[in-house]
Amino acid sequence: MPNAETRYVFVTGGVVSSLGKGICSAALGALLKLHGYRVRIRKFDPYLNVDAGTMNPYQHGECFVTDDAAETDLDLGHYERFTGVNARKTDCITAGQIYQEVIAHERKKGFKGATVQVVPHITDAIKSKLQEDTTDTDFVICEIGGTVGDIEGLPFLEAIRQVRNDLGSERTLFIHCTLLPYLETAGELKTKPAQHSVKELLGVGIQPDFMICRTTVALEKPERHKLAQFCNIHDNRLFESRDAKTIYAVPKMLHGQALDIRVLEYFNKPAKSHISLKAWDGIVTSLTDPNRDCITVGIVGKYTKLPDAYKSLIEALQHAGIHHNVEVKISWIDSGKSPEELRQKMDQCQGILVPGGFGVRGIEGMIDAVRYAREKNVPYLGICLGMQIAVIEAMRNIGGSNLADSVEFHRDKEREIEPVIALLSEWAKDGIIESRGIHSDFGGTMRLGAADCALNPDSKIAQIYDATVITERHRHRYEVNPHYCDELAKLGVVFSGHTQHETLPAIPEIMEREDHPWFIGVQFHPELKSRPFEPHPLFASYIAACLQNERLL
Repeated sequence: MPNAETRYVFVTGGVVSSLGKGICSAALGALLKLHGYRVRIRKFDPYLNVDAGTMNPYQHGECFVTDDAAETDLDLGHYERFTGVNARKTDCITAGQIYQEVIAHERKKGFKGATVQVVPHITDAIKSKLQEDTTDTDFVICEIGGTVGDIEGLPFLEAIRQVRNDLGSERTLFIHCTLLPYLETAGELKTKPAQHSVKELLGVGIQPDFMICRTTVALEKPERHKLAQFCNIHDNRLFESRDAKTIYAVPKMLHGQALDIRVLEYFNKPAKSHISLKAWDGIVTSLTDPNRDCITVGIVGKYTKLPDAYKSLIEALQHAGIHHNVEVKISWIDSGKSPEELRQKMDQCQGILVPGGFGVRGIEGMIDAVRYAREKNVPYLGICLGMQIAVIEAMRNIGGSNLADSVEFHRDKEREIEPVIALLSEWAKDGIIESRGIHSDFGGTMRLGAADCALNPDSKIAQIYDATVITERHRHRYEVNPHYCDELAKLGVVFSGHTQHETLPAIPEIMEREDHPWFIGVQFHPELKSRPFEPHPLFASYIAACLQNERLL
């Protein structure tokens, strides 16, 4: 049941995309938490995909995975990192999910033969999702994806308009993020685009209560008054979002303008007389200190032209850098380049990292990168696909098995391989044994979400975690084939962590090299759980190893 005391803050965007709605939502959530309130942040995405799991990273950036196995928009990663509140399936809703649910209900005669329409059936489903799973929440901050005026976003705007009517203004607040472009040749800050985006909102019946204006220059009093007047908003409910050196400066930027205080005043909720942002200041100082030591990590992957495809990975490296007070620079290395180009770039790096990914493109370059790190004693971290590549590399280059490969790369080929990486036919999901095969539904073959992993007590990974059982998030389809574990052990590969189940064989989750100072591959995605105030131990250890790399001396 919905919590009758929960307040809802709706964040919309206008003029252009990428204005920082997600960061502003996350920053507001962090500030409200500092005032002692329980916060959830949700993302409503108008695209018709059911989830972000099958979307091209070049189009949509990273797919962020929650503990409860939801494949979501990358903004949920920001929400978690800023607030420390783990996102859930109910915090990311797409139009595809809504339409799928409504149509499935109609096919079961759930509407008793009525004509199914956007209003009220789609909008009712959106409203239901909005208020679901809020019993433990004081504030739900809901970011509406896309830009006002997009045709696919209209049902969501209509739904939140109705929520205002249903719950009243005392429980709902509209914040509109918009752009104020500065024309250098004219020397003027232009308010007209923002006015037009508010007009678009008014056209669907929504009057924004607050506005956050993305701008590169200060919003002076005349422009502020003009914009407030034309948009029917009080001057003190108009806020700036200036370009910042780091996203972690945004909470203090907005608190400095009293956004959190104004929001609590609007809802007639008490605010603390003082909240400390000292911890945030420390993060910003660490990230912007020009006197820090500097290391370079080479990320060898296939989506290197769009860093957002590795958003959580970048953040996790930065968090570890904050912990060690070191600047972590990233060298983006396209694994599709020639061996000579790869080596030239890797020669400039203190660490090598191969991240997750899907498909055969660029695999040979990743294998070359693993071999380079192994032979040169360069710290190596392999994540998901990066672990699988390390296993294949050992079989090929140490074991002499040129046929060692992953079944993933040969689904439609007849060449015989040694399937050192395979799609296991059975797996345990939610306590149920399910069958999987190469022709199963694409999403259904994926291992998703949090799972426990048992660590060998005397292993390096157990020392890093200071634990013998850990819980990490997964997003992969193929596994290390247990039939090759004994052979790999003879090649110096130590499988130091396994996922276990009562009736199924233990599955290798973590590999180390006993002949290397720091060489670890993990099947899960540790970057998804890293926080600026609590860097992930695996990344903290990795960056420490990079700092000790002899090429720094």
